Amino acid sequence: MTDCVFCRIIAGELPAKIIYQDDEVIAFPDIHPVAPTHLLIIPRKHVPSLAELPDAEAALVGRMVRVANQLARERGVAASGYRLVINSGKDGAQVVPHLHLHLLAGRPLAPGMG
Repeated sequence: MTDCVFCRIIAGELPAKIIYQDDEVIAFPDIHPVAPTHLLIIPRKHVPSLAELPDAEAALVGRMVRVANQLARERGVAASGYRLVINSGKDGAQVVPHLHLHLLAGRPLAPGMG
């Protein structure tokens, strides 16, 4: 998708500090962090949102979570805790229409869903 920011990052057309990559996902820091550790884990395959994830691709979300867990351990935030967030659709506050997982950590996060 040439108009998708994340697809352009995956293709190397836009810069990003890639901190993890494999055949299925890549990870990089969010350009608008809301926590000291704020990483994005995205699938290489374009999936517009969690709501549009095909059943046959459900394991992809598990892969994203496993990578997030690994990155949390590597960054030393696993023991103190972290939050994983997937926003889906406009009302779910999804800004980029490409499935992505936020890893937030590095400070106490407010309780609740936000």
